[in-house]
Amino acid sequence: MTTPATTSPAGGSETATQRIAAGYATTAAAVTLGSVVVDTVADPTALVKIPLSMFNRHGLVAGATGTGKTKTLQVIAEQLSTAGVPVFIPDVKGDLTGLFAPGEPGDRTTQRAAETGDDWAPAAFPVEFLSLAGQGGAVPVRATIDSFGPILLSNVLGLNDTQESTLGLIFHWADQRTLPLLDLKDLRAVIMHLTSDEGKEDLRELGGVSKATAGVILRAVTNLDAQGGDAFFGEPELVVSDLIRLAPDGRGVISLLEVWKLQTRPVLFSTFLMWLLAELFEELPEVGDLDKPKLVFLFDEAHLLFADASKAFLQAVQQTVKLIRSKGVGVFFCTQMPTDVPGPVLSQLGARIQHALRAFTPDDQKALAATVKTYPITEDYKLSTALTSLGIGEAIVTVLSERGAPTPVAWTRVRAPRSLMAPAPANAVAAAVANSPLFATYGQAVDRQSAYEMLTARVAPTAAPGAAPVTIPTGTAPVPGTPSAPTVGADGWPSLVPEPYNPYLDEVPASVPAPVPSGQPRGQTGQGSGGLGEMLNNPVVTSFMKSLGTSLGGAMGRSVFGTRKRRR
Repeated sequence: MTTPATTSPAGGSETATQRIAAGYATTAAAVTLGSVVVDTVADPTALVKIPLSMFNRHGLVAGATGTGKTKTLQVIAEQLSTAGVPVFIPDVKGDLTGLFAPGEPGDRTTQRAAETGDDWAPAAFPVEFLSLAGQGGAVPVRATIDSFGPILLSNVLGLNDTQESTLGLIFHWADQRTLPLLDLKDLRAVIMHLTSDEGKEDLRELGGVSKATAGVILRAVTNLDAQGGDAFFGEPELVVSDLIRLAPDGRGVISLLEVWKLQTRPVLFSTFLMWLLAELFEELPEVGDLDKPKLVFLFDEAHLLFADASKAFLQAVQQTVKLIRSKGVGVFFCTQMPTDVPGPVLSQLGARIQHALRAFTPDDQKALAATVKTYPITEDYKLSTALTSLGIGEAIVTVLSERGAPTPVAWTRVRAPRSLMAPAPANAVAAAVANSPLFATYGQAVDRQSAYEMLTARVAPTAAPGAAPVTIPTGTAPVPGTPSAPTVGADGWPSLVPEPYNPYLDEVPASVPAPVPSGQPRGQTGQGSGGLGEMLNNPVVTSFMKSLGTSLGGAMGRSVFGTRKRRR
C-alpha cells in the first residue's frame, strides 16, 4: 500500500516505522520531537529524538507560514528547559509568552498526545522577559556602539561595502584617540568632528576616507537615532552570562526577547542577535563536547539576518556559527525556506526540521527541488511530494545521532507544547517583569562621560591660565568611580582623569615614567648611548612604535564581527 507521499518497502509500513525509529534510539538525555509517520499513520512507540549532546551541532527549522514552526520551537524550548538547559529565543509574533503559563487541555491536545506517545500534562516554565531598550515593556537590554563594532553597525545602518570600510576607519580613529563610543551621540559627534573644518586634518590622517562618504554615514546614524536607536545603544550593557541561568528548581531559564514591535526595524533586532552570538563566543571558555549544551539559541525569522547583508557580515556569521560549537552553544535558525540561509552557514547545521513547503511558483518549485537534494537518500518517502503534503505540526526530520551520523529521514508528527499555545495574560507578564532580578540591573539607563563630552570639551573656549578645568554639565549625577568631567590638555585634546573604565580595552594602561636617576642626562633611558639605545630614543621611531602598537592593539581587541573584546 502506498500514498502519494510515501513508498513503503516490501516489509510493510510497520517494518519501515520501526527501522526509522531505530536510527533515533538513544539511552542518553534527548529532546523528543514526536513520532514517526508512515502511510499517514503515526506510531506512538516510534519516537524521533535529538540527543542533547548534539544540540551544539546546530539546526534548521523551516516551513511555510502557518505550518507549525513556532510551536516546534516551543516544544524544543520546553524540553531543553526541563533538562536544565537555558534557552534564548526572540518572540517575533508575541505568542511565545505562553511559555510562562500552563497549557489548556482539549480534545486536539489529547489526540496529539496519544499519537506521539506523550504523557501530556499542562506546565509553565521559568521565563525572563526582555526587550530592546525603547522598544517594549520588558527588562530593557542595551549594547554600546563600541561593543557592536563597525561590521554589525553597518548592517543596521544599511551601508554598502565602501561605507562599511569607512566606518571601520572611523572606529579605528576613535580607538587611537581613546574616545569611548557608548551611544549614538558619541558616534555622531566623532563623525561631525571629522567632517568639520577643525577635523579635516584628522580626516586626512585616516586616508581613503571621503568627506561625502562620512556624510552619508552621518545621515544614516541620524535616521537610526530618530527611529529609536538612541534608546537601545548605551549603558548598562547586557552581560551575556545573565542569559545562562537556572531556576531554583534546576530548570533552564528561557530568555524571551520581545521583538514583535520591531516590524519597522527588523534589521536592528536580527543584528542584535548576532551581536549576542559574538559576545557569547568571546566570553565563554572552550569546553569541547558536553553531555548537554550550556545555552541553545533559537533564531526565529532568520531570513532577516541574511537579507542584503554584506560579504564581511556573512563571512563573520559563518565563522561564528562554525566556532561557537566548542563553547557549548547551540544555534537553531528558523525561517520559511532553507534557501534563506546561505550555503556555507546551512552546511554547518546538523539537524533539519522541515515543515510543509509550498510550490505554487516556478521559484518555489526550484527551492523545493534544492531542499530535496539536501536530505539523505530515503526509500521510505518520495520527498518532493511529502514536503508539500505535510499537515500542520508535521515535519520531515533528520538529525545527527550520538555518534555524529545522519539519522534516517523521518516524517514526524510533532508533540503538542505543554505550555499555553497563545499569549500569556498581560498582567502576569507585567508582574514577572517588575519582579525580575535583572530589572534592578538594567532598568535605568546610565549616561557617563564619553566621546561626545570629550569632543565638546575640545571645542569649548580655552580657559585662561590658572582657571579651573573646562567642565561639561551632563544633567545627571556622576556614576561613582567614573570621571566627573573632561579636561583639555596642552595638545588641545580632552582627557578624563581618572580615565574611564572601558571593559572592551585589553591594553594595560601605561605606567607613570620612572624618575630620571641623578646625574643621568634626560633622554637617556639606560639602554646605552649610541646604537640601539639612540634608535629607540629617536622621536620618529618612538612615534612609529606608538602608532603601530595602538593599531595592533585595536585590531587584536576586536572580534570577527569587529565587536570589542571585553577585558577578562
